[in-house]
Amino acid sequence: MPPSVRARMRAALVLTAAALAAPAALLPIQAQADTRPPSASTPPTVSTDVLPTAQLNGVAWTQLVVGNTVFVGGSFSKAQPAGAASGVATVTRNNMLAYTLTTGTLVSRFAPSFNGEVRGIAASADGSTLYVAGAFTSVDGVAHSRLVAISASTGAVVPSFKASANGEAMAITRSGSRLYIGGHFTTLNGSTRPRAGALTTAGALTSWAPKVADGEVRAIVVNPAATRVVLGGSFSGLNGNLNRPYQGSGMIDAATGRTNEPWPLGYIAWDHGQGSAIMSLFSDGTAVYGTGYVYNAGNQGNLEGAFSVSWSSGAVRWIEDCHGDTYSVAVLQNVAYTAGHAHFCGNIGGFPQATPTVHHRGIAFTTAATGVVQKNTTGTYPSFGGNRAPSLLTWFPDFDAGTYTGQSQGPWSVAVGGSYVVYGGEFVTINGKRQQGLARFALPSIAPNRDGPRASSSSLRTTLSTSGSSVKVSWISSWDRDNQQLSYRVYRGSTQIATVSGLSEFWSQPTLSYTDTGRSGTVSYHVIAVDPFGNTRTGPTVSTAVG
Repeated sequence: MPPSVRARMRAALVLTAAALAAPAALLPIQAQADTRPPSASTPPTVSTDVLPTAQLNGVAWTQLVVGNTVFVGGSFSKAQPAGAASGVATVTRNNMLAYTLTTGTLVSRFAPSFNGEVRGIAASADGSTLYVAGAFTSVDGVAHSRLVAISASTGAVVPSFKASANGEAMAITRSGSRLYIGGHFTTLNGSTRPRAGALTTAGALTSWAPKVADGEVRAIVVNPAATRVVLGGSFSGLNGNLNRPYQGSGMIDAATGRTNEPWPLGYIAWDHGQGSAIMSLFSDGTAVYGTGYVYNAGNQGNLEGAFSVSWSSGAVRWIEDCHGDTYSVAVLQNVAYTAGHAHFCGNIGGFPQATPTVHHRGIAFTTAATGVVQKNTTGTYPSFGGNRAPSLLTWFPDFDAGTYTGQSQGPWSVAVGGSYVVYGGEFVTINGKRQQGLARFALPSIAPNRDGPRASSSSLRTTLSTSGSSVKVSWISSWDRDNQQLSYRVYRGSTQIATVSGLSEFWSQPTLSYTDTGRSGTVSYHVIAVDPFGNTRTGPTVSTAVG
């Protein structure tokens, strides 16, 4: 992570040689998962097709899907339609907007005006009211100190909700009739609440008052039974305990705020202080998922990646330590999607470190543990070797790095709803096409499924070797952003003579071959790579003399 990121955080089928050397029983299972996985027992990912979506001119920090509407908060002043060039067809949207989940079109009637950043959004049980947290001090020109309730339909302020924080509110979640709030404040509604507290949905202060030491609370989730709350952030302790396991995260009682709940994660992964934090939390009802970043390795932080913890027992289900800060996680149909800038996933059987460094800003994992993290031998990163690990899935959309925050990042937020995964951040392009700040991806049942094999034509160039009347046709396999298994149609002249299938990734492109027998004279061959949806990439024709 560059120094500017730290400043912002303060304020706000080939295995590598190392893998082959490891005992087979300890290697993570490479799940053949993508938009059409070879195994019917493996959940499919969304497609990497980028669907038309409204755009914004700054950064999206947070997203919430309510029914068929995506609410977005951040730091921006303009929105525009999908496909529009920078500055074209813009409309004013001050730090919050809404678009339709299934179409990507901006909701015209929803246009509240916040004078500062929006960092968190929660919804009422019926979805009619939004509770918004951030750094703002006014909404639509009327004073509201970092907390406000607005209509989900019109964006109009709900005047009966009167709540305030004396510092930035960064996280808000609703459970029943209670709102749990975290941030960098020390008071809520004028009463002492260091960095975390709870209100009723009417805006009244409750007695829930855990003592959060230093730092800030950036994320909050509540279990389905409304008995346990998990906090995440850069704080150095909870309720007077300044040691692990409550440095950067912790599970506490939802009624009393006491730290009497088991939290083994804190003894394995800790991100806190000025140089690291647990950035996000997500619950799928069964497990808590979270993400972390580290600027200064050592006692203040050790996890760049994501984790999964059981709600029922507090036990750590898995950890992925893909090197590169991870800012957000969300789960759709047994697949966990993350936003960050991973550049090495070799410890769980994924991509190696590239030179120069290549960042993969949106990736996906199984929600189930499938293997074990290998001991880290790359750089000076801490090792999580021996912990259970998920599998990295074949889903690699290509987000670029934006410039708005000065931090050289792409997506900061990921959320889910219906059959969609939505990303928000400061990116400007995805898969080489302009799509600024917001993105939608859909499950294959409703996606275009047009993102096909990625190898260039020259990469599919056949190598021919002859022996008597036989010709061995060899080629380097292609790869695909959202399909691990591809097939290859082998042609002699204009006649297809074989189909060969194989597994590949962008870092693992095995050489495949087919032997054609009974040939004589001059013969020519070419190969066409095909994904499960019929998208193709054709290699060049190569000729040789036989006999």
